[in-house]
Amino acid sequence: MRVGKHVDSDIVLAMRIHIIALNGVFDTGLAAVLDAFDTANALAKINDISALPFQTKVVGLRKTVATAQGLSVPVTSATRAQTPDTVVMPAINRIKPEELVQALASGEVREAGAVLRKWSGRGALTAAACVGTFVLAEAALLDGEAATTTWWLAPLFRQRYPRVRLDESQIIVQSNTVVTAGAALGHLDLALTLIRRANPELADLTAKYLVADARASQAPYAIPGHLVHADPLVAKFEPWARRRLAEGFSLDQAAVALATSKRTLARRMQSVLGKSPLEYLQDLRIERAVHLLKTSQASVDQIAADVGYAEGVTLRSLLRRKLGRGTREIRRGI
Repeated sequence: MRVGKHVDSDIVLAMRIHIIALNGVFDTGLAAVLDAFDTANALAKINDISALPFQTKVVGLRKTVATAQGLSVPVTSATRAQTPDTVVMPAINRIKPEELVQALASGEVREAGAVLRKWSGRGALTAAACVGTFVLAEAALLDGEAATTTWWLAPLFRQRYPRVRLDESQIIVQSNTVVTAGAALGHLDLALTLIRRANPELADLTAKYLVADARASQAPYAIPGHLVHADPLVAKFEPWARRRLAEGFSLDQAAVALATSKRTLARRMQSVLGKSPLEYLQDLRIERAVHLLKTSQASVDQIAADVGYAEGVTLRSLLRRKLGRGTREIRRGI
């Protein structure tokens, strides 16, 4: 909590929120964060909710900052700005691994990391969404912490930052003085989480006005075959497993087919994807089952058999546990 500006000679207290905008910032992410806090401020006044206002400021490391869509963003110098209560790191629009790795090596990202470390050391809550989580990780602010990130880049994240306890299935992960969010529109989930930490009632009302449903998991959106990694053994396991979804799984058979040992296969899968071969096979089965539920009239029992489960009740339970939805909801597109 910081002392804000003077209004009619009265001191106004506010929660000071700094949002770091780097060149190439994801337009939707930056706007979602700003709009969520502005909406919360407006709703607090309209509904006479007792809550400190959110004082947002966009800060940058360069005199001029352009978004990914080429829009100019007016920024305050991050190096000269006072320590905020919370600092938010939106994503830079780099969804390809090669482009992202190149961006992470830039001087702007290194300077942002220094500012983030300084503010964190002074007690600021640090938050990031989507690819912005990579910037926090580059600054070593996630070492030893639990975190999430954009789901398709999770293998790259896990490879670069082995000291981070990554759980990419979650949309929001809160750990000590850090809050991270998942892919793209996870920026809105992040902002609502930060508002909720200050005032749960205001967060719920803001979510309703923005028509933002609560989402705890990225699992319903993740497509196993779209995970970005460069491990040849893991790459060979996927098509081998897809051809055998209806069969019982044997790690021995998988190792023999891929000309490796069981231990090596399990270790590489865990290192790259954070899953065992059987867990990844289960993800592939869920992906196929969801596709069949949406595109065919086959019964749940038939679909279950097609993806390797003896009974439909097993598939129903698995979908509910993993995706938070039942077969009827999936078929109706809910």
